[in-house]
Amino acid sequence: MSSQKWNVALLQMDIAIGEPERNFAKLESMLEEAVSGPVKPDVIVIPEMWNTGYALEQIHELADRDGERTKGLLSAFSRKHGVHVIGGSIAEKRQEDIYNTIYAFDREGRPAADYSKIHLFRLMDEEKYLKEGGKIGQFELDGIPAGMMICYDIRFPELARKLALGGAQVLFVPAEWPNPRLHHWRTLLTARAIENQMFVISCNRVGISGTTEFFGHSMIIDPWGEVLAEGNETEQIIRAEIDLGLVAEVRSRIPIFEDRRPNLYN
Repeated sequence: MSSQKWNVALLQMDIAIGEPERNFAKLESMLEEAVSGPVKPDVIVIPEMWNTGYALEQIHELADRDGERTKGLLSAFSRKHGVHVIGGSIAEKRQEDIYNTIYAFDREGRPAADYSKIHLFRLMDEEKYLKEGGKIGQFELDGIPAGMMICYDIRFPELARKLALGGAQVLFVPAEWPNPRLHHWRTLLTARAIENQMFVISCNRVGISGTTEFFGHSMIIDPWGEVLAEGNETEQIIRAEIDLGLVAEVRSRIPIFEDRRPNLYN
């Protein structure tokens, strides 16, 4: 098994609804804490909609125009510290539409990818305020094929499978996944890892927003479905080392991609 290892850090943060200034300050503090630990991360992952939270009624005023402030912060941080950043997702204003968008940056601070959420969550009225994305989140870091999804997307196994068929070995999932659906969160993430034989790296928020409570439990799951690290319900940084060589080993031992019969599925 060839070996390429990443140290991963998940910033499981509380998010102040409708207060971008507080959230940017919190994020900068947690980013600095992540790189000052005993083991410097190769990849840092941030939760969904960290800049505004679900302040949807004010989202047109609060959203980051073309993501410029977010991109400036994350690009500069990535370049300074030589770390990949999967920038959670933000409320991004693009022309007159609002998207739920991830920006990813490589170790040199260069844009690696962006992805706007394609499945909008009706239980939180996303479809009333946000515009759905129109492309999947396929990209590479250090030459490793990867994918991005956001929160509700994990309920759509065909999206994760499409990313895996495109070569993804790691799936990044920023989220604001609330109580009481912890069992769904853990089960769906583990299933996506097992059925696609890839690492699943998910970063959820904590705290209370209005009447909604968020439980954290950010997770790093290997291609066998083993949980390498899992957060509790408090604000914290979750860390683990992953060995990317495990993906090829698992896929060779149980060759599910070779045994697919797509002619019967469609």
